[in-house]
Amino acid sequence: MEELQSTEILDREILEDARKKAHRILKAADEMIQVKTTEWEQKLAGDLDELEKKYAQQMKFSADEIMARLPIDKHRVKIKKIEMLLDSAAAAWHENLSREYVLDLLAKELAKRLTVKSEIKLPDSIHIFIHKMTQTEAQTILKAVLPDTSFVFETLHSVSAYPELIVDMPELRIYASIDKIIHYYLSEKRAELVEALLGESAGEEW
Repeated sequence: MEELQSTEILDREILEDARKKAHRILKAADEMIQVKTTEWEQKLAGDLDELEKKYAQQMKFSADEIMARLPIDKHRVKIKKIEMLLDSAAAAWHENLSREYVLDLLAKELAKRLTVKSEIKLPDSIHIFIHKMTQTEAQTILKAVLPDTSFVFETLHSVSAYPELIVDMPELRIYASIDKIIHYYLSEKRAELVEALLGESAGEEW
């Protein structure tokens, strides 16, 4: 009987000791979890703070970049608009010219460029490229500046919106072009033209 009681007491002691050990293990595990949770929360808070700082810096950089580009973009848009206005004005100028005046302009341009003809030997027949003009119109212009010369005509495939004539010789190629006349004046008289279109303050920028 005493031996049975001793066994029961021993069992209870073993169970109590196991319960205490389990309690200590669970307590230690719980404390470890709390420590790790605190560390993770602190790390997460630090990471979020770092991300917020980087995001704020990136936003500031993007805003600064946009603000820096605005004047350039605004100026670029203004330039594009002015170019469109100048092209439109040039087209309107050409539309209002009589055909005779246009051909006369081309004849004068061709004569001016042919001042060097005395320095070269003219061939018996000259190849002529024409664009936005008839062969008869080109013949009239050429006979005025190159009498006693025969010509072979060919239509020129050009993107130009204006009449053009090219005298093609072995040693020389001469252009008479309304497009080149317009570009010359747009280049040489740009400030005056912009001022005439947009006012004095706009002309001062060119």
